[in-house]
Formats: sequence, structure tokens, C-alpha cells
Amino acid sequence: MSELAGAVVVVGSLNCDFVTRVTRRPSGGETVMGQSFDLFVGGKGNNQAIACARAGADVSIVGRVGADAFADLIVERLDAAGVRRDHLARDLEAGTGVADIQVDATGQNAIVVVPRANARVCPSDIDAAGELLDRARVVLVQLEIPIDAVLHAAVRAKRAGAYVILNPAPAPAAPLPAALYASIDLITPNESEARSLTGVDARDDEGAEAAGRALLRLGAPRSLLTLGERGTLLVEPSGARRAPAFPVDVVDTTAAGDAFCGALAAQLASGASLERAIAFGRAAGALACTRLGAEPSLPLRAEIDQLMARGGARRALS
Repeated sequence: MSELAGAVVVVGSLNCDFVTRVTRRPSGGETVMGQSFDLFVGGKGNNQAIACARAGADVSIVGRVGADAFADLIVERLDAAGVRRDHLARDLEAGTGVADIQVDATGQNAIVVVPRANARVCPSDIDAAGELLDRARVVLVQLEIPIDAVLHAAVRAKRAGAYVILNPAPAPAAPLPAALYASIDLITPNESEARSLTGVDARDDEGAEAAGRALLRLGAPRSLLTLGERGTLLVEPSGARRAPAFPVDVVDTTAAGDAFCGALAAQLASGASLERAIAFGRAAGALACTRLGAEPSLPLRAEIDQLMARGGARRALS
């Protein structure tokens, strides 16, 4: 294994996504005709690992898939992206996770996830990847696997000196453990996740800042809210800084947050400042909105650099 191996470690979920495009999503009891159907690889862990690799980082993933054709497809796409998978377990008792995604005419989506093998990721899986985590520069976790595994990974990585990012998605039904907040360096919720975690409505600038400060009171060292077309808001004990979104024509918002997190982690692992990493992540997230599907929408480093160059004025936090 090279000296750079494990520069970023992503601990999380891997799914196959069934994506249907519709003019509008059906209401209860209603049937609508779909316009198209596609099968993509997805899952927040998988998406963020591929996004990070495409953004130029050396990346490893820790998680579980089944012993089925869906797992074969995921492995093929991880290999194509250059993601290391020495600690991707094949679960012989549970199938690969799946997600049903409906995308409407505005590019907004509704998602139903069935975790399957993802629900069986456990602390022993984290311990099996212990050497990898101990050498990581950045560790990125989400909430599509059991919370005890997430906490175990964050605690171990933080103890070893890694920069730990928590993307709290999907929004948890119960409060997060105080020990998890204490074991991260940055939390990256969107509006709905921030509201779920804090009870504060983040749909306007004042509410977003209040939600960000509430996350600090819960124990997060700093919070970075992703606000869609409103850009991002970084809240630290010293103050709050906003940055605008890169304007793009939205086709599908699936995996935009994952593109942001993966690119952010890649830049932090390279030694970039947090300000630079956030700008890079915003550009990646914007590009992901211009394409259909999760994995196909995750941009390459050159594409992110090009958008950054065109939108230079949008880099700064203020």
C-alpha cells in the first residue's frame, strides 16, 4: 500500500439506485406514467467515495454489499473510479442495498432506501479497517449505516488525528450521541437535516445561522450548512460566513450533496484551507445537478477546476 493510501477513508453505505423520471411525483393512491428508467450505483458512502476519487484524492471505502449482481456492479464502478475496496465486505446473508428514486420535471427528487447489507455494518467492520483509519488524513461518515458503527469510526479516527466530517444524512429520527459531536471536526447538514437535528427552520438566512449555532451548542466544533441555490453557510464560534452557489441549469439534484462532501474531503486531504475546500465542494455540487443519476453526475477534477475558474468571484466566504 502506498504512502498516500487511506488519505481519505469513507465509511458508509453502498446501493443500487432505480431512477424513474416523472413529470410529477404521484400522491397517495395515484398512478402516474414514468418517462424513463435507469439503474445506477449509489448510496451515500459509495457516492462520496467516488466523488472524492474523481476530485483527485486517494480514497478507501469501508462498508458492506451483498453477494449478488448489484454488488458486482458497485465493485465495477468503484474500480473504475480508483476507489480502494480492501475493506468492502461481501455479506452472504443480506443483499446489496437498494434505493427507489423519482425525479420530477424540476429536477427535485424523492427517495426510498432499503438498507439490506448496509444495516449490518458494525463496529467489528470498523476494527477490521483499523489500520486504514489510523493512517487517514480525512474520514467521512454519513448516517445510512447503523449509528454504533458511525460512532466507532469517528471516535477511532479522531483519536488517531484524522479530520472527521459527518454528513448527517439521512436526517436521524433520534438525537445524535454527544460522543459523536465530540468526535468530529465538521458537520455538513442540508436545510432539512439541520432542522431535524436542531428543531430550527433553516429556510432563510437568519434561520440557517440559528440552526448552525444550535449545532455548535450540541457539541459540533463547526457546522457547514448546504443551502441549495442559496449556497453554503459556515458557522464557527468566531462567526458565520456565507458563500453563494454556482449558477447551473438543474437536471437532477440526486447526489449533489454527496459530490459536495466528497470534493470537500478531497481538498482537505490535499492540505487546502477550509475556505478553498468549501468553494471546491460548491462547484462539484453544482456540476452534479446538471446530470441525471448519482454516480454519472459526480464530476472530475478538471471539470471542477474549470467551473471554479469561470466563477472566481463566487469562491470567497463572507
